[in-house]
Amino acid sequence: MDIADGRIREGIRKDETEWYRGRIQRLSSLSNNLQRDERRFRFSPCPSKEETIMVNMSSMKTASLSMCFSVGAVLFSSHAGGGFATGNQENVYFVSLGWLGPITAIITMLLFTLTIKEAMNMYNSRHLTSYRQLFQNLYRPFTGIEYFFEAFFYIMVLMAVSATISGAASAINAQTGLNYYAGIGVVGIIIFFLTIFGAGLVRRATTYMGMAILAMVVAIFSVGIYSAGSVEGTQAFTAVMAQDFAVNGFSNVPTAILHAFTYAGFQCVVIPTMIVVGTPLVTRKNCATSMWFSFAMNAAALTLAVVMLLGWSGYYGKSPLPTLTSCQAMGSPWLTIVYSAFLMLCLISTGVTTVFGFTARFSEINILKKISSRSVIRAAIVTAFIIIASMTVSIAGLTNIIKYGYGYCGYAAIAIIIVPFLTIGRYKNKRYANDMEYRARIDSMNENPQAAQAFKPTAEAAGH
Repeated sequence: MDIADGRIREGIRKDETEWYRGRIQRLSSLSNNLQRDERRFRFSPCPSKEETIMVNMSSMKTASLSMCFSVGAVLFSSHAGGGFATGNQENVYFVSLGWLGPITAIITMLLFTLTIKEAMNMYNSRHLTSYRQLFQNLYRPFTGIEYFFEAFFYIMVLMAVSATISGAASAINAQTGLNYYAGIGVVGIIIFFLTIFGAGLVRRATTYMGMAILAMVVAIFSVGIYSAGSVEGTQAFTAVMAQDFAVNGFSNVPTAILHAFTYAGFQCVVIPTMIVVGTPLVTRKNCATSMWFSFAMNAAALTLAVVMLLGWSGYYGKSPLPTLTSCQAMGSPWLTIVYSAFLMLCLISTGVTTVFGFTARFSEINILKKISSRSVIRAAIVTAFIIIASMTVSIAGLTNIIKYGYGYCGYAAIAIIIVPFLTIGRYKNKRYANDMEYRARIDSMNENPQAAQAFKPTAEAAGH
């Protein structure tokens, strides 16, 4: 690692430290003990085991649960994005499956959170400093495969932000009559300013958005489920599921499996953000606890959405905004207002967290440092680039972005992310925790990348 790379990583690490500190403070119920313990919690560029939190058992339990819940909430707010909030993703990947839709939604979130758990555990246990290092450790002894994730990440950033902008512009147009293209500009500006001012604003935005989104999901979709059947063209979701089972039986099971892996796959674009946010989770148990919190939130929200939309699918038809179309027919103006707020929170949440990962990756490169020594200006340049590109793609429309952009990226992610982390990654994490010799060899390779590149597979290292 050269001096420039070292400085870049050190700069990013300092920014990350502020993210963690603020998140712990906001989600710890302002306990005096926890605040005292948090001041003792520090990260160095290469933290050792001795630098982890050293507190009494009662305080550790409180701090650990607070951090776990905080990280899980960030993953939830990242998932609750444009396609989810509009109902478009649920309609394409789950409602189309009929009675299998709600079951597939739960399985999908299990796949997703288990994958993130293994990624965070590998990143934290080995004290890695970038997502490229993470994928190098996952794929080793084979080299170069990590660039496939780079390509996936950049394309998905473009698709995710494009869906955010397109969905928001469509919603604004439906509610206010504002021109679609003007709406694209408004949302782009909001995401731009929330992103360029760094981890502090992103932290405050995503923390409160996650909690608000969960509360709104329960309210909106519960009312929708209750009122299904009272509007012409709608039915109780149980009737829809029974009818679909009578017609299709188990014939859609293969498609359901593919949709589960595909949906979980394209959601893995949040891995760079999650490994940064999840650094305080210093043990495998912490990672697991955090992801069970996130699984509960994500599965509940997604299943509620699918169940409601099943009952209303005959009403909204091919609308690109199924949930908004359904809300407008429920006869409750207040519900439409709440949903509009919910939609914007979801869209901004995804836009900010996704663009932030991209900006953190490129705002510290040497070329931009030559242009400006101010981090805010460099972040503004990178953020403007990705937002302008996303605004261009958003012209294609939300449904096409989700169906084709997300879909093909999801197929690729099955091979390069989901399956590797749930098989090889899990094996490597368990072996790293239990095999001292293996751990020493891995640590040596991470400290000396040149030696790792020269490493050749042998019979002894076949499970590496």
